[in-house]
Amino acid sequence: MGKKRSSSSRRWLDEHFKDHFVQKAQKQGLRSRAVFKLEEIQQRDRLIKKGQTVVDLGAAPGGWSQYVADYFNGDGQIIACDILPMDPIAGVDFLQGDFREEAVLNALLTRIGGKNVDVVLSDMAPNMSGNGTVDQARSMYLVELALDMCHQVLKPGGSFAVKVFQGQGFETFLQDVRAAFKQVKTRKPDSSRSRSREVYLVATDYKL
Repeated sequence: MGKKRSSSSRRWLDEHFKDHFVQKAQKQGLRSRAVFKLEEIQQRDRLIKKGQTVVDLGAAPGGWSQYVADYFNGDGQIIACDILPMDPIAGVDFLQGDFREEAVLNALLTRIGGKNVDVVLSDMAPNMSGNGTVDQARSMYLVELALDMCHQVLKPGGSFAVKVFQGQGFETFLQDVRAAFKQVKTRKPDSSRSRSREVYLVATDYKL
């Protein structure tokens, strides 16, 4: 088993460092290749506008927050949260902690200050165990938490972009998002690896 894991890890590392988007991110001094996913979503769907308040869930290492901060250029508010540490970004208010814990959630909600948020972003994914059933259940739990955050903080007409892995629970979650937003699109950015089951739901015009 160890040998198999080791060879798959080597394959992943080899693929990672040959990846065009990884190289592009490194050349541009960006924190992760995930920036290009949000950039593509923004170019197509225009979710983010200057002067808005944006919440970034699962923010570390900070690629999405970095992109939004650069876009805002001081005209907007970003509140980011992750269980992992994240190097500071100018213009980003970062809270480290697991927002599944009540104390962390309350601290996050206090910073947000009510239904004042224009956009909730979530690029969260669980630590993968290699057990597909377990990993899918964990990932669906995280996206459900992100949608619950929308219900707590999004203002009417707000937007939501969330990474979801296709599999058990996906269709039910999609219906829940459609019930909360007037328009929901499924996006597979070019920078998302083709063999990955990840897609992004881009939901606009929050109606609950």
